Amino acid sequence: MQISKAPVPKYLKDDELTQECKDILSSLPTEMGWVASTFYKYQGFWHPCRHLQGILSCQKHFEAQDKDTLLVTTPKSGTTWLKALLFTLINRTHFHHSAHNHPLQSNSPHVLVPFLEVKLFLEHENPDLSSFKSPRLFSTHMPYVSLPKSIHDSKCKLVYLCRDPKDTLVSLWFFTNKLRLQEMGSRSLEEAFELFCGGVSMYGPFWDHVLGYWEESLKNPDKVFFLKYEDMKDEPVVHLRKLAEFLGCPFSSEEEKDEVLEGIVELCSFDNLSNLKVNKVGKLPSGEDYSVFFRKGEVGDWKNHLTSEMVERLDRICKEKFEGSGLTF
Repeated sequence: MQISKAPVPKYLKDDELTQECKDILSSLPTEMGWVASTFYKYQGFWHPCRHLQGILSCQKHFEAQDKDTLLVTTPKSGTTWLKALLFTLINRTHFHHSAHNHPLQSNSPHVLVPFLEVKLFLEHENPDLSSFKSPRLFSTHMPYVSLPKSIHDSKCKLVYLCRDPKDTLVSLWFFTNKLRLQEMGSRSLEEAFELFCGGVSMYGPFWDHVLGYWEESLKNPDKVFFLKYEDMKDEPVVHLRKLAEFLGCPFSSEEEKDEVLEGIVELCSFDNLSNLKVNKVGKLPSGEDYSVFFRKGEVGDWKNHLTSEMVERLDRICKEKFEGSGLTF
């Protein structure tokens, strides 16, 4: 008896590309992808074709507003956690963190803070965003150079979160293997490591992505807030307070006294979010299980997976790439 294959999830389909995207793809350099079979290099960074279509649509149609906040990360840098924190921070007057009906209790952070190019502008070339009330909160993995012109021209705020490249690599390896179909097999850590070191990863090269936002945060600190995952894990309350001030919604002395910051940190903690039913069952419309966005959330897990030779090589590459920038990991 022949066993029928499971249907291909939407995140792996490439049969709905616009003609414009197809025309651009034909002229771009290619490399082996981590989940989808092929990466395409656009404006210096690697993307699967679906993401590239979302980027092109977003660049053409997204109209930023001055009160918008955009959460930016490279994949697997703490995106889900920061989405939860920022949503709760910005909406704390509407939804108290301790309320049983808080939106995070019944919605994935990826639903509450949608991606521009992987969700909104991928599903519709020019989506109607009128239902998003100001201040609007979106997320993206787009490199700085690829952001729509309206974002550069507006007074909207960018919050950038980066993570130690060794932990980013390991987390990305686990994540992408979970998204690969059974017949694809798993990609080995050695393969993933070689690709990452060569700059070939989702929205990579990693260092170019990070440096783009780091340099802009130095030039324009009122527009770009640069955060390290490790610092956020070490002192979440301190950095949540700084985030609130940057976004123009500082905590009042009464909120400080009532330990609102600590309450938000607890609600958005990895342990709490990963144990909510909404983050353990179900899928995104694009086909990814909600559960794949939660693994360990630890600092330094790379020590359990990378060889000393791998560590030495990746550290050397990062030292060269970040030299003179003032940024260290």
